[in-house]
Amino acid sequence: MIFVIITHVPHTIENKAFYAYAPYVREMNSWIKEIDKLIIVAPFSNSAITAIEIKYEHENIEFIPIDSFDVLSLKSILSSIFKIPRISWHLFLAMQKANHIHLRCPGNIGLLGCLVQILFPNKIKTAKYAGNWDPKSRQPFSYRLQKWILSNTFLTRNMQVLVYGEWEGSSKNIKPFFTSTFTEADKLPLMQKDLKSRINFVFVGTLVRGKNPLYAIQIVEALYKKGLDVALTLYGEGIEREKLEKYIIQHNLAKIIFLEGNQSKEVLQKGYESSHFVILASESEGWPKAVAEGMFWGCVPLATLVSCIPFMLDQGNRGLLLSMNLEEDQFQIEAIINNHVDFENKSKKACDWSRQYTMDVFEKEIKKLLYS
Repeated sequence: MIFVIITHVPHTIENKAFYAYAPYVREMNSWIKEIDKLIIVAPFSNSAITAIEIKYEHENIEFIPIDSFDVLSLKSILSSIFKIPRISWHLFLAMQKANHIHLRCPGNIGLLGCLVQILFPNKIKTAKYAGNWDPKSRQPFSYRLQKWILSNTFLTRNMQVLVYGEWEGSSKNIKPFFTSTFTEADKLPLMQKDLKSRINFVFVGTLVRGKNPLYAIQIVEALYKKGLDVALTLYGEGIEREKLEKYIIQHNLAKIIFLEGNQSKEVLQKGYESSHFVILASESEGWPKAVAEGMFWGCVPLATLVSCIPFMLDQGNRGLLLSMNLEEDQFQIEAIINNHVDFENKSKKACDWSRQYTMDVFEKEIKKLLYS
């Protein structure tokens, strides 16, 4: 089988191996275990490999580099006019070779892939829509267009579209799905999470406004000012880092707030294991991997009411849905901290739920998609 991936994720080459963002590559390595040849159509990056990048595990890879593009300014729009035909031609040629076409959406490259795949109605196809599929959510036009094309069974044929959550009114080719990080072998006993000692919070994600890392800091700051022994560790990098550093200094929080940057899966696992709560006050998500990972290690999740998060948290029975009102959220978290039985119940329910979705289960489901 020749398996073609169309993605916007930047790729790096080192010693003839191909590297990209670790959670994405870890997932793709499950797709490509038994294929004969992998063709990757993606932007190329000259950047040095970081701690959050890993390599594809396959011996026969053809990489087709394409330009990335956006339409956020007049200059970029003019540039895109010249880039899009060339990118589309590369996508067309790659799809011609494919036995199975796999699109990664949403994104600008994904949008072009959605359009080009219409020309191949008889090819077997899958699309992973990693964003928020909620039809009621406010999203950019390009995202809504991708969702419309993927849902249209006249334009998009022979394709299964994997989305997070179950949504009323979905077309027959839309398949609720999940993602995973840990394996059955990782189901180790949980560390004791004592609420009488320091209470640890963890944030994992890109430091951008949409994920609201500052709100996570402000929640822990508010609890600290109430006299609670709390601390927050943030893993990730992003354009908000300098702003967060200034806030930490200005509010004398260096003893309880720690910015650890991008870290490996192993470091993140230790962070989850030693934390009581995982927090993600995000404005938009698909399947928030950090929340599911924290739950796997018994962290009580604190997350916003977006996408499939209410389903993941069972409407608050295995976590806490943030209102984004600092006073209200502080009060709710305090109530859990002061109720050890409630904390333990939510921690156990969170862990039991997350541990259903291991890489082993994920790979079995992938095989069904590839060979059924």
